[in-house]
Amino acid sequence: MKWYSYVAAFFAGAFLANVVPHFIHGVSGDAFPSPFASPPGKGLSSPLVNVLWACVNLLAGYILLRVSKLTAKNKLAMIIFFLGIVAMSVQLALVLADKVKGYL
Repeated sequence: MKWYSYVAAFFAGAFLANVVPHFIHGVSGDAFPSPFASPPGKGLSSPLVNVLWACVNLLAGYILLRVSKLTAKNKLAMIIFFLGIVAMSVQLALVLADKVKGYL
């Protein structure tokens, strides 16, 4: 695999991990931070905006996954893909921890 396939695998994992919170909050009818809120990433966006943002992330993740040519046989690429998922998940957990504290 070429180097850019590994980069695509990492970002495919990151984008696909970002689908989950936006989609779940959106279809649950909950407001949730998004890049389109005011201020970006801190304010709350409507459920519709979050569902649409989840769909954009899903499309980007799918395209990057196809570009990466990820296969289960390529262990390094799989590790890098999962590192992308972990990186985005940890980042979301840290950034969104304050959102939950506001509700408690």
